[in-house]
Amino acid sequence: MRTRQRLIDRLRREGIRNEAVLEVMLNTPRHLFVGGGLEHRAYDNTPLPIGSEQTISQPYIVALMTELLLDDRECLDKILEIGTGCGYQSAILSQFAKRVYSVERIRTLQFEARRILKQLGCKNIAFMNGDGFNGWTTHQPYDGIIVTAAPREIPENLLKQLALGGRLVIPVGDAEQTLRIVTRTRTGFHEATHIAVRFVPMLQGRA
Repeated sequence: MRTRQRLIDRLRREGIRNEAVLEVMLNTPRHLFVGGGLEHRAYDNTPLPIGSEQTISQPYIVALMTELLLDDRECLDKILEIGTGCGYQSAILSQFAKRVYSVERIRTLQFEARRILKQLGCKNIAFMNGDGFNGWTTHQPYDGIIVTAAPREIPENLLKQLALGGRLVIPVGDAEQTLRIVTRTRTGFHEATHIAVRFVPMLQGRA
C-alpha cells in the first residue's frame, strides 16, 4: 500500500481535489490491470501498454476525468464509458454510479477486462462490443459519458445520449489534443476546454 499511497499523495499535489476519487483510486488494485511484466510499474504516474496498441491511462488523467465527470456529484445514476480498455477506469467509475455501460471495439481487451472486473466483484457494469462513435442507445440518456480515446471531433451521437445536466468528458484532436467538457443545458450544450492531453485515436468499427 505504500506505493499506492505515494501515488495518491502525488495526485493530490498535482491538483486532484476530490477526496472520494482519491480514496477509490487508493483502494483499487491497478496492478491487476497491468500485464506484460509491467506490474511493478502499476503505481507509477504514467500510461502503460496493455496490448492491441492500447494503453492504460496515466493515473492523474483517470483521476482528473473522473473528477470532472462527477462535477461535485457524489454518485451518478448511469454512466456511459467509451473504451473499456483494460477495465481500470471502469472499476473506478463503478464506485460512483448505480450502473456503468461500457463499450469496447476490441473483443480481446473486453474479454480480459470482464474477467478482472468479475474477480474484483464489480457487478454494476454492463459491456458491449461495438463502435464507440454510436454510443449505446438502449440505456440513454446518461448522466455522464466518458471517452478514453480521441476522435477528431466530438461525435454527435454521444451528445444526443446525454441527459439534461449530464456531462461528457472527452479528449479531442489529432496531432494536438485537448480535454473537453460538454454539459447539456436546456438551451443546448456548453463546452469548455481543459488541458492538453495525449490519447490513442478513437477508431470506428469493431476488432
